[in-house]
Amino acid sequence: MNRRLRLELQADRIEATLASHKIRTRVAGGTVTPRFIRFDLLPAPGTRIRRIQGLADEIALSLNVPTCRVCRRGGTVHVEVPRDKPRPVAFLSTCARLSSVPRVTALLGLDEEAVPVLLRLPSPDVVHVLIAGNTGSGKTMLARTMALSLLMFNPPRQLQLVLIDPKRRGFAPLAGAPHLLTPLVDGDARAAEVLSRLVAEMVRRDRHGRSSPRIIVFIDELADLLATGGRAVKQPLTRLAQRGREAGIHLVACTQRPTAAIIGGLVKSNFPVRLVGSVASAEDAKIAAGIPRTGAERLLGRGDFIVVARGEQVRIQAAYASPHEIRRIVAQLGGRARGDSRRFGRRVASATRRLVSGLPAPAKATR
Repeated sequence: MNRRLRLELQADRIEATLASHKIRTRVAGGTVTPRFIRFDLLPAPGTRIRRIQGLADEIALSLNVPTCRVCRRGGTVHVEVPRDKPRPVAFLSTCARLSSVPRVTALLGLDEEAVPVLLRLPSPDVVHVLIAGNTGSGKTMLARTMALSLLMFNPPRQLQLVLIDPKRRGFAPLAGAPHLLTPLVDGDARAAEVLSRLVAEMVRRDRHGRSSPRIIVFIDELADLLATGGRAVKQPLTRLAQRGREAGIHLVACTQRPTAAIIGGLVKSNFPVRLVGSVASAEDAKIAAGIPRTGAERLLGRGDFIVVARGEQVRIQAAYASPHEIRRIVAQLGGRARGDSRRFGRRVASATRRLVSGLPAPAKATR
């Protein structure tokens, strides 16, 4: 069966399943992404969207797939169905599609239209970022992707990183980067010390009206760090979350357990952007995203995320770079920085082409 016929058959089954529950709607189009197929539904006037969302399991059963996600955007209802053979999003080939990248801007991956998604950290709508998801959701992979893209597109004189990794597994491939403000931080006492020094730097910058170079603090397993580090970690982390933006200090924190105890006090008002991967329940999804009915509990894992910002949602597939690729890129960046720091990062497009030499030229980004 060819793909077009298969998609038409799936669309017919969706319409038939909803019609059997007396919901009149039609499939008006859709999009095929690397991980899932999105069907665009136009429900009849007066249809309650929650009724369609409540039939997600029935739709999945009719399509013989493990799960599906139902969400609304504007006047269209989307039914997102996993593909039989999902394809990863390669980090380097995605970077090669970018003709230019603003300063201190991280690559996330591709959206539903296969367009690269970038996140500019100094933006007033961003500032700090929370990455939440269960084991296997890909949150550490996404954090590494963000950190690696920041390294590639910014010289050390403009951007510095602090990597807090209690298990020394998530950020270990980035340990040799020339942008690191301090060696990889792997203990509670060391994390508390580094965070306290960052608070002192924030106060100094505030006093002198400075905000550069930008400092991005990546934290793997935020919940564990707060639980074991206690007040010595939580107090400076809270101050950085509240006041770090004006001083050019930003937090990107990963957490496996998006519970109210962790998300509530520290994160709720200080992390306006949430990157939510697969979670165990709708309640966990609500806490992690800060808004209800995102459908994050139905995500596919392994880099399947919802970006939540200003109340809006965009589903993305995170770009993936293997640990070997990361180490190779970090080694090249280190060699370039030692060779001529003044030219580091001057031309992003040509540098990216050098890193992806040997790969076929990808199509130009549409926007």
